[in-house]
Amino acid sequence: MTTHAHWTAVCSQNKLVPDSGICALIDDQQVALFYVKKEQAVFAIANHDPFSQANVLSRGLIGSKGDNLFVASPVYKQHFCLKTGRCLDDETTQIQTWPARIENGLVEVFF
Repeated sequence: MTTHAHWTAVCSQNKLVPDSGICALIDDQQVALFYVKKEQAVFAIANHDPFSQANVLSRGLIGSKGDNLFVASPVYKQHFCLKTGRCLDDETTQIQTWPARIENGLVEVFF
């Protein structure tokens, strides 16, 4: 059976905390959602930190390095690009990302 990705409503926009993260469960996968107010954009990345092996990235701090928006892991402080999932501190490591948007007051992830 082949599954096709589609836009999945995750929560209402008012559940987002500006410049902070929340965790959502989509198809048994923990997804960290970040609303960056300055960009008026929402980002969806895997919540699993590959360095600490813990599901904690939604609790990380948002920042920027040059043009890269990132979340810093709350455990060992590695920086993950919110757009690509690439670890800015270790080029051999990358986490899953998904397109995300706000439509009609709902946060949707292309999952």
